[in-house]
Amino acid sequence: MNITAAVAVEPGQPLELRTVELAEPRPDEVRVKLAATGVCHADVIARDQVYPVPLPAVLGHEGAGVVEAVGADVTYLVPGDHVVLGFDYCGRCEMCSVGKPSYCEEFATRNFGGFRLDGSSPISLDGTPITGRFFGQSSFATHTNVAERLAVKVPAELPLHMLGPLGCGVMTGAGAVFNVLAPKPGSSFAVFGTGAVGFSGLLAAKVVGCTTIIAVDVVQSKLQRALQLGATHVINSAEQDPEEAVREITGGRGVDYALDAVGVSAVFAQMANSLAVRGHGVLVGAPKPGDDARLDVGTLLNASSPRLSLVLEGDAAPQEFIPRLIRLYQAGLFPLDELVTTYKFEDINTAISHSEQGTVIKPVITF
Repeated sequence: MNITAAVAVEPGQPLELRTVELAEPRPDEVRVKLAATGVCHADVIARDQVYPVPLPAVLGHEGAGVVEAVGADVTYLVPGDHVVLGFDYCGRCEMCSVGKPSYCEEFATRNFGGFRLDGSSPISLDGTPITGRFFGQSSFATHTNVAERLAVKVPAELPLHMLGPLGCGVMTGAGAVFNVLAPKPGSSFAVFGTGAVGFSGLLAAKVVGCTTIIAVDVVQSKLQRALQLGATHVINSAEQDPEEAVREITGGRGVDYALDAVGVSAVFAQMANSLAVRGHGVLVGAPKPGDDARLDVGTLLNASSPRLSLVLEGDAAPQEFIPRLIRLYQAGLFPLDELVTTYKFEDINTAISHSEQGTVIKPVITF
């Protein structure tokens, strides 16, 4: 069938709305009519070939929509089900078998390779197969085919444009806090970067009972929003040294827990140097390959001996974690509506530009 997709044709250039061909679902796949999809930093770095996804490409990996057709081997989903789409994983390797699919042995190939493992793609442009399997979904399109295991069934009464970001950005930030840092009630927490991932981490820290919550960024409007959503303190790192400011706020001891949602080596070092003795810091931002972090390991060891973790997709299993996030949203503890700004499909390049400029927290495309 013919569908409309936003196609990345050249590195760094605006996406082009094109008519492409979508194949019928394979036996283990479902076809989803997209209602919405979030825009994420990973889409930008793939478009710009920081991560060399094959171009032309249909990107997008925070899709939400309604199941329209199912393959012969599909057993869980039926047409009409509302779903949120997660990342791709094999389901068979050691990490998948112990409930850690974000560390799947085939993660890079399945999510950034652009094609199925057999070299095929569900999407063709002018008769030629193109990247149509970005993160297993390529959701910058009106429709997509995904493996059944990627689609998480969600309550039909909930707004799908709010739920799409749960599949990556929100899951990444919240999961890093809930699943890896696991802060104790009454502890201190700092988030470096207040995009959708950072805000999700901030909200998670609030849910678990952190009493000192520090947001660090260079965009003053986002810091003001952070105060509204639960931060007790904010630091504009364009105006203050964040390491000194964190220690001043915490009486010199540093923070118990921290999240780097930026993915720049200098920020990672700032986070590490802001930790209290035996503090725990997590990196979830996506740095450029070859971006080395400069840490004074000897000083860190002798001064605080922190734990530093690098975490993918919030250390989460989408089929289990996305429903948890939805329950928090339904309970009013995860105000997604405060994070999301919607754009029409034809305005997708504007949405991407606003995301890069930091003028919105989480742009979401609606179809």
